[in-house]
Amino acid sequence: MAPNLFDPAVLEALYQKMKGINPGVGEMELYEFRYALANLLPEEGGWAGVELDPRADIEERIHSSDFYTSIQIKPRVGDRIVLDRTIVRLTNMLLAGLVTGEYSPEWIRTHFYFDIRGFYFLTRTEYFTAEVVAHLGGKPYRTFEQRQRRFDTWQDLGYKAFKEANAEVDQALIEGVHKLVAARGTPLVLAVAGPTAAGKTEIVERLRCTFEESGRQVAAIEMDNFLTDRDRREKLGIHTLGKEAIHFTLFRESLEAICRGQKITIPRYDFYDATSSHDLEGRLKPGRVPIEIDPADIIFIEGNFPFLLEEVAHLVGIKVVYLTGDAIRMKRKWKRDIDYRKKYEPTYFRNRYFRNQFLMAQKCYRPQMQLCDLVVDTTGAAIWVTPQIARMLGS
Repeated sequence: MAPNLFDPAVLEALYQKMKGINPGVGEMELYEFRYALANLLPEEGGWAGVELDPRADIEERIHSSDFYTSIQIKPRVGDRIVLDRTIVRLTNMLLAGLVTGEYSPEWIRTHFYFDIRGFYFLTRTEYFTAEVVAHLGGKPYRTFEQRQRRFDTWQDLGYKAFKEANAEVDQALIEGVHKLVAARGTPLVLAVAGPTAAGKTEIVERLRCTFEESGRQVAAIEMDNFLTDRDRREKLGIHTLGKEAIHFTLFRESLEAICRGQKITIPRYDFYDATSSHDLEGRLKPGRVPIEIDPADIIFIEGNFPFLLEEVAHLVGIKVVYLTGDAIRMKRKWKRDIDYRKKYEPTYFRNRYFRNQFLMAQKCYRPQMQLCDLVVDTTGAAIWVTPQIARMLGS
């Protein structure tokens, strides 16, 4: 039987242990911690009704795509969206098991991280698999001080602080890309893939500026502009990642045309109402305005999967994966997408983020990491490159 987490002695013990799981808990008063915990009170049987699954069963579950596809992103009680029951049960088990000693802090930290603002546990995503590490030469090309560690106690994160923490690794990337472009010549397509809120858009903009300052003509294609309407994508599910998630024919034809030195007109995605300027037949919707892009020496593409599709991968001259850890991206998205953009209903956002990270890594990011030339890991403060690229960079 699980303990009553509202018992003062038990609550104090849990509070102290949670500081070791996420140091940011120490920024909360005990009564604030209790307020947040009250939102997780099991409906049936209270905390005493929480059954603890064996660790082996939990590990098997969180490494299965079926576990994540079962997560509902808009479950409702009455007229409000609530946290998915599977997510709540997992968080309740981990909290109760931490108190009883069934789950050690070390085991929990290995497999999970705790988001204070959402007040729930999420699973850690493995990006650097054995296959990825082998493709990238077995070890990082360069490493730096891991300055993102100072964000451990933060509940959200703005771009200014994020940029400052990544300054060294970003500068090394910029210098390396300039060397590769000089070696390979132009025109050249440079694609930057990576998860949402990893910093792709910002690093592409900084790369653009440095090339413009050197006299190069540059253009940028934001792959998200090729997305179809979000409601359609969510109905079809995460398996639609790839051709079915975007206006694929328009994407391929646009990339081919700009590589031939032609001006292109592409769709425009509205991030506020989550709709595309084009219908599924590739026609411009009434009242919508597309984006026009001129040809250039260097064409940047950034998005979730710019070189995942084999029909277009051969058109990309330099393939970069720009990676930031899930917990840091979560902090960025709280600030950017909830506070500033007001893009999501918060509980919908919590369900969506929990569900999608494993699935996106499995279907999108890890496959591209096995194809790319460089991986920038801003959280690990490291740059990884293939042996061929290492030789081109002078190593």
